[in-house]
Amino acid sequence: MTEDEPTAGVIRQSEFRLECQSVLGPKNHVTTMPGMPEATPIDAAADQLASVKYDDNGLVTCVMQEAGTGQVLQVAYMNDEALRRTLETGRMWYWSRSRREFWRKGDTSGDRQWVREAYYDCDGDALLFVIEQEGKGACHTGERTCFYRAFGG
Repeated sequence: MTEDEPTAGVIRQSEFRLECQSVLGPKNHVTTMPGMPEATPIDAAADQLASVKYDDNGLVTCVMQEAGTGQVLQVAYMNDEALRRTLETGRMWYWSRSRREFWRKGDTSGDRQWVREAYYDCDGDALLFVIEQEGKGACHTGERTCFYRAFGG
């Protein structure tokens, strides 16, 4: 097969490079592929970042709420670096307590989370991210939300 031969389901290297390049979209939103949700980096001030209070393990609880529905999808943990990566890239980054490593939601599952808004509470010890959930959902079980089980039911 030569580069010019059309083949169903095959993307030529030149097309792949074009589609995978990061491009700056409207309102400085970054998108990595056509048709994908746009990342929304958030420019947090130094005093805002300094207001976040981390626990003795250097972690802060973060809640992910779905944009549009208001449904709570997930609760996870971030350290300072995960928070900075999230705000800078517009994609959700976490600190895995069990694996003791960073992870960006969706890199292996395809269930990416795109930041739309970010908040810190009155005490600075909890974060809230309004996100656009891509794929099946936020839960590692395949459910849309991690809160799919109810007491008394």
